Amino acid sequence: MKKKTVALLLVLVLLLGSVISGTVAWLTAKTDPVKNTFTDSNIDITLNETTGSDYKMVPGYKISKDPKVTVEKGSEKCYLFVKLEKSANFDSFLTYTIADGWTLLDGDVYYRVVDTDQMGKAFSVLNDDQVTVKDTVTKAMMDELKADQTKRPTLTVTAYASQFNNSNNTNFTPAEAWEKISK
Repeated sequence: MKKKTVALLLVLVLLLGSVISGTVAWLTAKTDPVKNTFTDSNIDITLNETTGSDYKMVPGYKISKDPKVTVEKGSEKCYLFVKLEKSANFDSFLTYTIADGWTLLDGDVYYRVVDTDQMGKAFSVLNDDQVTVKDTVTKAMMDELKADQTKRPTLTVTAYASQFNNSNNTNFTPAEAWEKISK
């Protein structure tokens, strides 16, 4: 009988424990998940010229030459650079002025800051989209070019872009941004 009493007490204790724990409410909460998606960013640029690539020089004449750089829509705020590389004899034959809005960085490199509201706008590289043949160019100079076509003066324009911000709180300087590009 003792075994039955112990068993009965044990059943009552278990039953009582189930009833008590079933009536005790636990406060719990759960949020809806928040999914973070990180998208890409980029800077896309184009360099176009509609006037061709070969030009006839006549002393004193202005030659239409219209390289234009565009930072494409959807790009990030950036430094836009142009590098103008002249052949060794370019300055003997031709001259140009850089277009408004460009700042000389170093030697043959110019830059400007392009903000998001300027995306899609074409920026002229040369003032009035032209170069000028110097009026000091002589027939002898032209004859020398005709005899050796590898001595023809050239002007090569290349465009580059770099992100403007170094971090959330600081910006690159133009020199730092150019250094990132020119490495």
